[in-house]
Amino acid sequence: MADNTIFAELNPPPRLMMGPGPVNASPRVLNAMSMPLLGQFDPAFTNYMNEVMALYRQIFQTANRWTFLIDGTARAGIEAALISVLEPGDTVLVPVFGRFGHLLTEIAERCQARVELIETEWGTVFDPGQIEEAVKRTRPKLVALCQGDTSTTVAQPLAEIGDICRRYDAISFIDSTASIVGMDLPVDAWQLDMVSAGLQKCLAGPPGSAPITFNDRVADIIAARKHIEKGIRPDGFKAASGRMIASNYFDLSMLMDYWSETRLNHHTEATSMLYAARECARIVLQEGLAETFARHALASRAMVAGLQAMGLKVFGDLDHKMPNVTGVHIPKGVDGEAIRSDLLNDFAIEIGTSFGPLHGKIWRIGAMGYNCQKHNILTCLNALETILRLHKVRVPSGEAVDAAIAEYRAAGQ
Repeated sequence: MADNTIFAELNPPPRLMMGPGPVNASPRVLNAMSMPLLGQFDPAFTNYMNEVMALYRQIFQTANRWTFLIDGTARAGIEAALISVLEPGDTVLVPVFGRFGHLLTEIAERCQARVELIETEWGTVFDPGQIEEAVKRTRPKLVALCQGDTSTTVAQPLAEIGDICRRYDAISFIDSTASIVGMDLPVDAWQLDMVSAGLQKCLAGPPGSAPITFNDRVADIIAARKHIEKGIRPDGFKAASGRMIASNYFDLSMLMDYWSETRLNHHTEATSMLYAARECARIVLQEGLAETFARHALASRAMVAGLQAMGLKVFGDLDHKMPNVTGVHIPKGVDGEAIRSDLLNDFAIEIGTSFGPLHGKIWRIGAMGYNCQKHNILTCLNALETILRLHKVRVPSGEAVDAAIAEYRAAGQ
């Protein structure tokens, strides 16, 4: 018999999402998503597309013409980038310092590339010299690297990576999903060739849209593989001589025509997600990039001070800690999942666990985007202290919040 159940109207329970992402979206973004739909080639809508490109050039700190959105979660941006650049047999270097380096590896392997790995212990990062040595040794077509890996809560320094890749004629690809606008990422100043991101962390939006930017070095590679599907192919079009990009949906050569004056009818744009991405960028730019970076950095200092005052040990190399996510060792003898469950049930606060070798060993506490506010930091610390005490963990009473407030007071807040 068919299931004819009609479920209740959506009514999600309120949550303060203080994990590694996604986080609570800004009400301004949710409001933008409720705006009326438009046809994808309505002049009003194509003007919004142009505005999105201009806004994200500012977010990425680039003059790249090719700066637009991939419809899909952050991983869609990664897949579009790699499948449009890589061909079978190409060499890719992936410096792995957490789970998402392994994700880059798998996606590159699905492109049938030959992947060379260098790895470092989770919680540490690479010295640029280590990456240069590996680039010199492997001579890759592309170097794929995360700026920040939320699985380990540390961020890889990138200021020298673009220059290293240029000197050895490699393309640099950066996954900035976990870090964009939470820390500095000047794409042009650092000579980065290709960068993708997502909305659901420091940009204070929902998952579902992946901003991407790439320069002419990358555009030339893509142009050499340009094909257009038969049903929308203009008269007289001649395909490029290179291998056809293996994905239709993530084919950047067609997406470039879709986002340009050509307005190729490639797919139906995710209208509400474009509205969301547009408002995410407006919020950041109204606050100011430098001010947004500073807000995340201050929240990080306050969170670390509070956790340490509670007697907990912060995980990883603190000199390279991501500002928007903090790893903390789960005390010995404590059921980490029970703590997370009680935080959710008693305080409606979500924090994260981790993956791989860190699973069950650390919690990951985020403070990013709309949630990166003083009262949320204090609320989370107070709730964690309370739940730990209920689980018979001896922690100093009130000192976590006091330490965090002291950081904000020192910053004049």
